[in-house]
Amino acid sequence: MSDGIQDKFKPAWSLQNWEAFDDVLYSALSHEHERQATGLELIASENYVSKRVLEACGSLFTNKYAEGYPGKRYYGGCTYYDQVEQYAIDLAKRLFDAQWANVQPHSGANANLAAYFALLEPGDTLMAMSLSHGGHLTHGSPVNLSGKWFKSVPYGLDVNHRIDFDQVRDRAKTHRPKLIVCGATCYPRTIDFEAFSSIAQEVDAVLMADIAHIAGLVAGKAHPSPLPHCDVVTTTTHKTLRGARGGLIMGCREDVGVKIRKAVFPGTQGGPLMHQVLGKAVCFKEALEPSFETYASQIIKNAKALAEGLMDRGFKVITDGTDNHLIWVSLLDRTTLDGREAESRLEEAGITVNKNTIPDDPRSAMITSGFRLGTAACTTRGMGESEMGAIADWIAQALSSESAEQLNRIRCEVKILCASFPIY
Repeated sequence: MSDGIQDKFKPAWSLQNWEAFDDVLYSALSHEHERQATGLELIASENYVSKRVLEACGSLFTNKYAEGYPGKRYYGGCTYYDQVEQYAIDLAKRLFDAQWANVQPHSGANANLAAYFALLEPGDTLMAMSLSHGGHLTHGSPVNLSGKWFKSVPYGLDVNHRIDFDQVRDRAKTHRPKLIVCGATCYPRTIDFEAFSSIAQEVDAVLMADIAHIAGLVAGKAHPSPLPHCDVVTTTTHKTLRGARGGLIMGCREDVGVKIRKAVFPGTQGGPLMHQVLGKAVCFKEALEPSFETYASQIIKNAKALAEGLMDRGFKVITDGTDNHLIWVSLLDRTTLDGREAESRLEEAGITVNKNTIPDDPRSAMITSGFRLGTAACTTRGMGESEMGAIADWIAQALSSESAEQLNRIRCEVKILCASFPIY
C-alpha cells in the first residue's frame, strides 16, 4: 500500500505514551485503531463518535462521585456536575420532545431494568417481542432478569416477517399484561407506535418503547417518534444516536418520570458515570444540529441501497428490504454456509458484521442461520449509495469463496475505500 494511503490511517492522537507504559495495552490499542480505520464497520449497533465525545468520555469528569441528582447530591463539590447533567437533561428533552428525561442509566439494559423496577412488581406480566423473532434479551428472555422476575408473554412476526398486530392484540387480551414493550434488537421495518398504543389502552397496560437501535433516526426525524404514544421510552445513546455508550429514559407523563427517577437512583444504580453523562450531552447537542437530519436520512438511503445490492446478488433479505438502518440476511438457502462462518469470512475480508438468528432459526444462537448489517457507522464516515454497491459486491464475493487469496484481495480493496473516508 502506498505511503499516501497509509498516512490516512495514522492515529489522530499519540500512542507513544502507551508504548512506553505497557506492551499488551499498547498492542491492543494500536491494533484496534488499525482495525477500525482500515475496515468496514457494518454491525448495526455500532458507530463512530466525534472527537468531542471521545474527549468528554476521557475527561476529568471521571474523577468524581455525584450520587443523587442535580441540586440533591450526597457528595460535595458537584456544582459543575449539576450543570452538565441538567444541561444533558434539557438537551435530551428538546431532542426527543419529551417532558422529562433521565440521563444516568449506564446502558440500555440498565435503562430497561429501571423501567421494570419502577412500573412492575415481581411476578407481574410483561409482553414483548420474542427473542427468536428479533426481540432483546432484556425484553423477557428466560435467561435474563426480565424473564426471571416477571411472567413474560412473547409476540412475534407474521408470515411476511412483520409485527403481527393481530397476535399482539389477541395475546394482550388473553394475558392482560401490566406492561407492553415495543421495540427490537433486530427488526428492519418501521415500528407503528400508535398501533401499539391502541392495544395497550384496550387492556389498560403501560406502554414502553425501547428505541435503542433507532434513536438516532427518531432524533433525525427519519423514523416516527414513540412520544407521545408511549408512557416511557428507553434507549441507548450510541448506535444510530452516535454518542457516548450509555442509556437514557424519557417520557411525557410526569407521574412515570417520578417513579423512574427513584428506580434509577437509588433503586438500581449508585453514582452516575459523569464522564459518560458529559459525552451524552455532547451527542445530544450534535444531534440537534441540522446536519444530523441529513445524516439520519442518509443512513436509511444507504441501508436501502445495500439491501437492494445484496438481493440483486442472490441473497435473501428478510422482509425484502428495510425502512431503517438495519438489514437482516438469511442464509437458510445456503446449505454450506451459516452465520458464524459468514461472520468469520467477512472479518477476514475486512468487513465486520455479526451473526444473527433468523425467525424460528433451526440453528443455535452461537451458530445462526443469518447475519445482521447496519449502515450507521459507514454513513458517519461519509459513504453513500455508490459505496454500498461496492460493499454488496465484496460481501457476495467473500461469501462465495473460502480462498484466503480472494479474501485478502477484498481486504486490500476495502482498505483503499476506507482511506478515502477516514474516521478522524
